Amino acid sequence: MYLYEMGGNNMMNNLPRWKKNTYAIWVGNFATGAGASMSLPFLPLFISTMGNFSQWQLSLYSGIAFSITFLSQAIVSPLWGRLADRTGRKPMLLRAAIGMTITATLTGLSPNVWILILLRLIQGAFSGYINNAYALVASEVPTNQSGKTMGMLTTGSVGGQLIGPIFGGIIADAFGYRIPFFIFGFLMFLATIITVFGVTEKFTPIDRNSKLAKQSAFAGIKNIHIVWAMIISSMLIQAATNSINPIISLFVKELLTSHSNLALISGIVAALPGIATLIAAPRLGDLGDHIGPQKVLVAGLILSGAVFLPTFFVGTVMMLGVFRFLIGIADAALLPVTQTVMSVNTPHEAISRIFSYNQSFQAIGSVLGPMLASIVAGVLDYRYVFLMATLLVIINLIVVLWAYRKDGLK
Repeated sequence: MYLYEMGGNNMMNNLPRWKKNTYAIWVGNFATGAGASMSLPFLPLFISTMGNFSQWQLSLYSGIAFSITFLSQAIVSPLWGRLADRTGRKPMLLRAAIGMTITATLTGLSPNVWILILLRLIQGAFSGYINNAYALVASEVPTNQSGKTMGMLTTGSVGGQLIGPIFGGIIADAFGYRIPFFIFGFLMFLATIITVFGVTEKFTPIDRNSKLAKQSAFAGIKNIHIVWAMIISSMLIQAATNSINPIISLFVKELLTSHSNLALISGIVAALPGIATLIAAPRLGDLGDHIGPQKVLVAGLILSGAVFLPTFFVGTVMMLGVFRFLIGIADAALLPVTQTVMSVNTPHEAISRIFSYNQSFQAIGSVLGPMLASIVAGVLDYRYVFLMATLLVIINLIVVLWAYRKDGLK
């Protein structure tokens, strides 16, 4: 046994730094994905315990609580990005992990909805563990192993997002809606410890006076309309996808004849798109390599609209679950493919900056979607949010087709 352990330790010691970092960050990604998804699907139900709110008030507060995190993230992310250029990615990982440890734990102690919203605002300003994890590993991994390594990191966050809602639902049903937030905080504390001791970084600051730093990120892009279409598409995809999050548990509650195990059932429904995405993403990525990513993107948008529209008519949780699974397949053909298209059409030296624009637009979409959904659900009904999402998908499809026609590509 001792010899086995010594052999295992020697193997870890002989690994290159980027591999050790990848394994440590995978655990951090898993903790972040699991913690966030363990608590967020039940945020509207948690808010409903804080007062006697009307449907309009509950939809509005839920939408604000969801979107305000992304609003602060969109505002603050460029500042953290500039700081990362001077300090490195590991300090940014620690900043995000410690920030979310504190804010997630305090959210579980929220005495009222306004304190909860304030804490969600602060959490957004300090979030970004997964994004910085990708950036750190991408800066170190050999080019010939980049795809495989990024795929491995994705399984960490997506895997966490799959088990989080289910375990969160069991815990919330048994102990109340506050406990998942405490567990979220504990998981981020573990991510902090793992990052401190498991991640090492050899960092060289970027010269702010260099020509590369001063040049416009869009200067060398040939198919400029396509790249901008992908950035706008990312925003619309996030808006459509996240518009469902604030109302999904409330819609499940509306469909159920009995409210027993409400949190667990909501968690399962929330996890279904992630399961489908995990299954479909590698296959659709492969398909995109053979037939072209734009064809996969267009097909994904058509499928997305074809799923959102009939979801308006569902009358059972079972049918809702089926359509949520199908939307996960469509999701696998959307954001990953937009990033592939941007990579193909962007010079290597500008990719990081173009992706930072893309991240900002995604955050804006994550603000607009829940806020629009809250208004629609409050004025009409929860199911009308699916019609709104259908409209966003149609707009997205028009933007993508226009851009390819404008740049003379098919």
